[in-house]
Amino acid sequence: MTLVSFFSFLSKPLIMLLSNSSWRLSQPSFFLVGIPGLEESQRWIALPLGILYLLALVGNVTILFIIWMDPSLHQPMYLFLSMLAAIDLVLASSTAPKALAVLLVHAHEIGYTVCLIQMFFIHAFSSMESGVLVAMALDRYVAICHPLHHSTILHPGVIGRIRMVVLVRGLLLLIPFLILLQKLIFCQATIIGHAYREHMAVVKLACSETTVNQAYGLTVALLVIGLDVLAVGVSYAHILQAVLKVPGSEARLKAFSTCGSHVCVILVFYVPGIFSFLTHRFGHHVPHHVHVLLATLYLLMPPALNPLVYGVKTQQIRQRVLRLFTQKD
Repeated sequence: MTLVSFFSFLSKPLIMLLSNSSWRLSQPSFFLVGIPGLEESQRWIALPLGILYLLALVGNVTILFIIWMDPSLHQPMYLFLSMLAAIDLVLASSTAPKALAVLLVHAHEIGYTVCLIQMFFIHAFSSMESGVLVAMALDRYVAICHPLHHSTILHPGVIGRIRMVVLVRGLLLLIPFLILLQKLIFCQATIIGHAYREHMAVVKLACSETTVNQAYGLTVALLVIGLDVLAVGVSYAHILQAVLKVPGSEARLKAFSTCGSHVCVILVFYVPGIFSFLTHRFGHHVPHHVHVLLATLYLLMPPALNPLVYGVKTQQIRQRVLRLFTQKD
């Protein structure tokens, strides 16, 4: 299934759920504050966020174009990289436009349905990005620990199934969020102290019972982050064990270098994400504007930096980028 057909498949149940008129008409719209406490500086803050979004658009479109146009890059590593780039485009575009509108032109109001759609795409595609990083770790494990069988283990059929599992997991985990949010009652001011629609920020506004919402949100976060980080850690533990057995420091360095870009991407995604999650759940003494800035950067930094990391540290991508921008008519 292609990414386009997946979006078509995804949109049908989502639209059916959101088009329930009795639900939609009974729900309020929300007011996005932006970055509380830094209202006077919001336009200046929008500048680096806009640059990050521009880098994400240009970088990921370039990665997709290069991999699509070059048949020699239709290998597991680069197919997973193209999926990561597509997910990053959706993730950045689900966050940045509304956040920039709030910060620059004070477009604070957001309808309930639009709010839910934004929340769905942000959380679903964050889960998908984490899943792709696990798939890329698996690819590195097979390439280093079983190099002679790499093409037979990760053949196109297996890659297709892995990509489908990543996409479907992101969809299935997030649909219950929409169902649970449907049951909430809002009887107070619907002001969200964020620049975008965040799940727990909306749950906290409800005056009805939210224990199930909070428990499910925490469970999903722990399952996705916990299991994915564990899977990546196990993969790299085996990789490290295999590389240390390789004779010669030059051969070991070459083996490590093949994992360098992926390790950088993992750190860029998981470290800010885990820190943002912990400060939101347990960091009651952390200023709210710090949490909002971290949460926003967490969604924009990986899409902006991933293409730069792979462009700099991956020779095949770097050479084709240079050829793309230096070729003469």
